[in-house]
Amino acid sequence: MTHEDRPTYGATVTDGGTRFAAFSGVAERVEVCLFDDARHEADRVPLVASAGGVWSGLVGGVQAGQRYGYRVHGPFDPAAGHRCDPAKLLVDPAARRIEGALTWSPELVARGVDSAPFVPRSVVAVAPGPPVTADERPNRPFDRTVIYEAHVEGLTARHPSVPAEQRGTYRGLGHPAVVAHLVDLGVTTVELMPVQHFVTEARLAAAGRRNVWGYNPIGWSAPHAGYATPGADPATELRSAIRALHEAGITVWLDVVFNHTAEWRAQTGPTLSLRGFDAAACYRLRPDPAGGAELIDDDVTGCGHTVDLRQPELRRLVRESLVRWVTELGVDGFRFDLAAALLREDGDPDPAAPLLAELAAEPALAGIALVAEPWDLGHGGYLLGRLPAPWHEWNDRFRGDVRDLWRGAPGALGRWATRMAGSADVFGSSGRSPTASVNFVTAHDGFTLADLVSYDHKHNKANGEHNTDGSDDDHSWNGGAEGPTDDPAVRANRAARQRALLASLAFAHGIPMLSGGDEIGRTQGGNNNGYVLADGSAWVPWDAGDEDLSRWVAAAFALRHEHPVLRRTDWLSGQPGPDGGLDVAWRRPDGALMTDQDWSDPARHALLMVLDGAAVDDGVLALAVNATGPAVTVTLPDGRWRVRLDASVARPRPADPPREVSDTIEVPAFGFLLLERRPPR
Repeated sequence: MTHEDRPTYGATVTDGGTRFAAFSGVAERVEVCLFDDARHEADRVPLVASAGGVWSGLVGGVQAGQRYGYRVHGPFDPAAGHRCDPAKLLVDPAARRIEGALTWSPELVARGVDSAPFVPRSVVAVAPGPPVTADERPNRPFDRTVIYEAHVEGLTARHPSVPAEQRGTYRGLGHPAVVAHLVDLGVTTVELMPVQHFVTEARLAAAGRRNVWGYNPIGWSAPHAGYATPGADPATELRSAIRALHEAGITVWLDVVFNHTAEWRAQTGPTLSLRGFDAAACYRLRPDPAGGAELIDDDVTGCGHTVDLRQPELRRLVRESLVRWVTELGVDGFRFDLAAALLREDGDPDPAAPLLAELAAEPALAGIALVAEPWDLGHGGYLLGRLPAPWHEWNDRFRGDVRDLWRGAPGALGRWATRMAGSADVFGSSGRSPTASVNFVTAHDGFTLADLVSYDHKHNKANGEHNTDGSDDDHSWNGGAEGPTDDPAVRANRAARQRALLASLAFAHGIPMLSGGDEIGRTQGGNNNGYVLADGSAWVPWDAGDEDLSRWVAAAFALRHEHPVLRRTDWLSGQPGPDGGLDVAWRRPDGALMTDQDWSDPARHALLMVLDGAAVDDGVLALAVNATGPAVTVTLPDGRWRVRLDASVARPRPADPPREVSDTIEVPAFGFLLLERRPPR
């Protein structure tokens, strides 16, 4: 069978029935199991093996809506990594739709015991419409990109304008009130936390909790059924939501999880899908260092195991999944969770691993955004700055250094300045532009913005983990009191620092990413690992949000969109531009240029960053910062200046004329001002 002749993985409806295709390099027999409406197994149809371990066959009469699964006959030899067991009903790894709940039961693990009553069904499905074309997608260059990281359920579960039956669903995501809010903020891209069909881990289910975030997939190509309204097709509803966002000029990226699945560890976890097809090929395994006879998982993900993309057919499965999301659903980009795990060959991650070249060669992915979380938990797993073009990377150094400045950490000013200029120390030698860096101060992991300025320590007992879940190194500062307080001074400090952190995000070179709900003060009560907070406490608080902060964020991103000098795609040099001014000048509060001694002074906490935009047809802007207290008087370069945004002002009022200044300006404690030089009279 040639590459061109190989059937696409999954279930593909044809005029004569449905063609099924799956991979197993060790199977002796692979059967498609067809189920009736009562979930009873009605028929088993054997597939035919071909070169490369592809098993396929056309089953006549089968059309969309048919429920099915697989049974794989083959070796059960844990010493060699094999765990085939025909008693286990397997979810199709390439299923376009998955239906029904996973019931955690010993039958999922026990060899030779039928698991069908406890496993979701794969469902034969067709695309929800014709292929999405390039003309249907918003054209958003990366320098004009503002990302909003959103959780489908949490974004709308408390939204009063969304009908109750649509809250927490794909339909809610596309609701006009939600879309209007994103447009008003200046958001150009929504990055959805996982919508690949996922299940809750056994230990959480046993405790009566559920995985909320979704980083536990069981179907890479199936939209999560739990986000669809009852009885509806998840793909149809997700595509409709994406279409609504596209019509508003907003692109949609998905946070995709290909580094692990829901099958946990080989010795104790269930056989649900890949493990039953070909565990030795699908997962990274290694000898047991304790001398046990069985191969054990080489876990660099912290999720029990690691998918092995050294296997070409696994890479094909990933590639075909991405193509389906793009062509059938309209997705515009992907953020790859723990991307370093996908690039591991026989040792450490390798940026030259085959996956990147294969994705680059896939025509359907041309022009699609590719973003890496550039690390995993294994040896050599930190790859920040090492991926090739056209990849973009989550920049955790931006997060840490910006947080450090606004919590008063000594010596943070120079690191903050490097991040504001695009992180050239990380990306400048890679041949990419500053837009290689995805900048963020908060994300789903860690504290929300409101909690970042309100807590020194995590408070995760709501997880049922006795406060052990999640790191306690959040680079946070509570401002003088732990948690909620009525102290007006502490509250004012926190509000100013939230706005200063957001200004750093909005005005830095690179691509900014806002964590959903931060713009209206979303809190998790000090929980920095809210993946199981299902009680609504962590959802976006539309009914009790900080509208002033939302307007402030919108004003900041509006200035970013207005001024090309804030989103340059070339690297700042500190050299004169077309009008003779330095493209960037770093000045002390007294107006003198910063020296090496100034940068190395750990007590220095205030400066003026002056950006000359002549090379990008823009004016001159100045960013004045004072990261601690008391107030600092800053000397401005010659000219007439006006304040465009001030972190000490709770809510900008567009109707008010900008405050005009010259010579000097006072920057309050924890202050951040953006000033614009007026043209000469």
